[in-house]
Amino acid sequence: MTSYSTTLPKDLKTASGPSAWSLIKQARQQGGPLRPLIQAQQRYGDIVKLRFGRLDAHLLSHPAHAQYVLQDNNRNYVKGQRLVQSQQLLGNGLLTSEGDFWRKQRRLMQPAFHRQHIHAFGETMTSATAVMLDRWAKNSQPLDVAQEMMQLTLDIVTRTLFSAQLTSADRAQVAVLMPHLLRSTRQQVIQPLGRLRFLSNRRHAQHIAQLDHLIYRIIAERRANPIDTPDLLGLLLAAQDEESGAGMSDKQLRDEALTIFLAGHETTANLLTWAWMLLSQHPDVRQQLYQEVDTVLDGRLPTTADLPQLTYTRMVIDETLRLYPPAWMLIRTAVNDDLIDDYHIPAGTGVLVSPYLIHHHPRFWPNPEGFDPQRFAADETNKRPRYAYIPFGGGPRLCIGNNFALMEATLIMAMIAQRYKLNLIPGQRIEPETAITLRPRDGVQVTLRPRH
Repeated sequence: MTSYSTTLPKDLKTASGPSAWSLIKQARQQGGPLRPLIQAQQRYGDIVKLRFGRLDAHLLSHPAHAQYVLQDNNRNYVKGQRLVQSQQLLGNGLLTSEGDFWRKQRRLMQPAFHRQHIHAFGETMTSATAVMLDRWAKNSQPLDVAQEMMQLTLDIVTRTLFSAQLTSADRAQVAVLMPHLLRSTRQQVIQPLGRLRFLSNRRHAQHIAQLDHLIYRIIAERRANPIDTPDLLGLLLAAQDEESGAGMSDKQLRDEALTIFLAGHETTANLLTWAWMLLSQHPDVRQQLYQEVDTVLDGRLPTTADLPQLTYTRMVIDETLRLYPPAWMLIRTAVNDDLIDDYHIPAGTGVLVSPYLIHHHPRFWPNPEGFDPQRFAADETNKRPRYAYIPFGGGPRLCIGNNFALMEATLIMAMIAQRYKLNLIPGQRIEPETAITLRPRDGVQVTLRPRH
């Protein structure tokens, strides 16, 4: 990798690739863009030029290229315009902000996501999961595991963010508003020219206003009457900039709370949904998961102290994230002219780093479509480049909540595996939807079978 200099070499490489419109046509024919993008990578190589009329973008699918954009020369690559569509909901939070403001916010928030702090939320995660499992015990009907995981992770993020301060009515309001806001935000990202109907836009704004009212009320109450119970809001309220000593304004707290709401539950819910689908399709892997959970836990609830022993459970999670990375495409724009592997990247060009393509790259992942948790055994992980596996991105903008998500997913998976066998209902068509995250378009229908 070499960065740009004012004098360009004469022997620059020129990337080639299909027109974006032909890719769109293929995506419509093949149920989404994932297969056409893999085909483009196989045909044109690790840097594919996509042509949107007069606008060009470069699709990157090599770990070294991802490392260069996300880490080595990250200041030359800013977030793409699609996330601007999320700012109505998220404001200027970590997911959407840039530059010095983002760096300041990252410094302020990083301590709240230290392992010591997030381990304190383990009991909240297991108690919420236990409530769901007890509800399942009273239900003999098939269920949509995608919806169940979404409800569970939303409940967990609500409790860890606001502790016991929310009333049951508050929780019910959040449970109603967040799915609506996620759907409408997805539509705005997919249709960036604002082709949502006027009434849908108005409802979206109304839902944001209702959630804002709730969050600002809680912030005001907490500032007036601090509580001892540790939660994420308390940690963010206590955060002070190391240079100025200033804390976050109410608006900053609101933006980061909404960012945690959005990023803190949908990604984990999708991960768990894909995992149960894959485990149902691979009973040998599922049986090995059961054996580990039964041996390590011996029928009791897991705690954070058990995490180092739940190694195969974590391997199942890692392999699921490889096959279905939540952030399937990381969109950046080049600020200045640059070179990536001797390919000229002009200023203003879109740069698309695809964790999905990197995770399915046959040079780094033999049989890339196969589900094999053994890829993440300790003696295997050191054989691959660091950026061959980037489910949470990389570089300075590595997802701040990655350890929270992995701990949560491991505890939930272990608890469900203790009590139930989830089997896919035959005949359903499960397809990934490529919106903000990679999610099953129509859910995943399963039947429950108690293990004991």
